Amino acid sequence: MIKHITAPIADETVDGLAVGDRIEISGFIFTGRDAALPKLVALIKSGELEKAGIDLNGGVIFHTAVSPAGVGPTSSNKLEIEGSISELSKAGIKLHLGKGALHESTVRALDERRSLYAVMPPVTALLQSKIKSVKIAAFPEEGMEALHLLEVAGFPAVIAAAHGKSLYANAGGGNGK
Repeated sequence: MIKHITAPIADETVDGLAVGDRIEISGFIFTGRDAALPKLVALIKSGELEKAGIDLNGGVIFHTAVSPAGVGPTSSNKLEIEGSISELSKAGIKLHLGKGALHESTVRALDERRSLYAVMPPVTALLQSKIKSVKIAAFPEEGMEALHLLEVAGFPAVIAAAHGKSLYANAGGGNGK
């Protein structure tokens, strides 16, 4: 069964999801990867996030760039990306979308912040068909790696980390055991 969720996401929705759940996301989601996410964390730490007009409460962030070729998940365990997950969750992000295993410490941080991680199928054509609108939210100088705000309908994903557990717990490598 596919669970349909709408962004922004309420705590009750987070509480009702578990590792392995198939979901479809609708609503507005942010995108960011290596270039934008460290800058977004810097805005949070400096207290400038609200001044920048960015509200992360209940938000979803997709680890991707937005290019004319479409969108597809990038590896979430890159230092710049995985290093942002705890801080972004603390600032209100409820769901991180990407691909690959996260470290055990990140899975714990997600649990502590009442946040989730879901993996996306790496198929740009499918994902592109689910995007209703795109606009740059911050860091336009980063081009396709700017922080974007997408309006999506039926974005598919699988919950990969929830409530201290990981889909990759038996994969080895210290990624959520």
